[in-house]
Amino acid sequence: MAIGNSIRRIREEDLFVNHEARPDWISATDRTPAVGEHVFCTAGQGVVTALLGKTGDGSRLLQIQLDDPTTKPFFAAASNVLVAPR
Repeated sequence: MAIGNSIRRIREEDLFVNHEARPDWISATDRTPAVGEHVFCTAGQGVVTALLGKTGDGSRLLQIQLDDPTTKPFFAAASNVLVAPR
């Protein structure tokens, strides 16, 4: 009997930032965060460490370091990141 790879599948809802987790925060496409600013993404809260070019959807590419110091920085589209309102 063949065993499927359903255990390794990522749920679609885990790919997109949960706006309900931070209802007063806005999309980073509405206000581009500055380097050093705290943001919220699918992996949790972190800090923007670099602003790079644009992604396929036209939003900026952000390098994010999570608050957990054991994780490595990663990249996320601004369209999938929330930033605190000013």
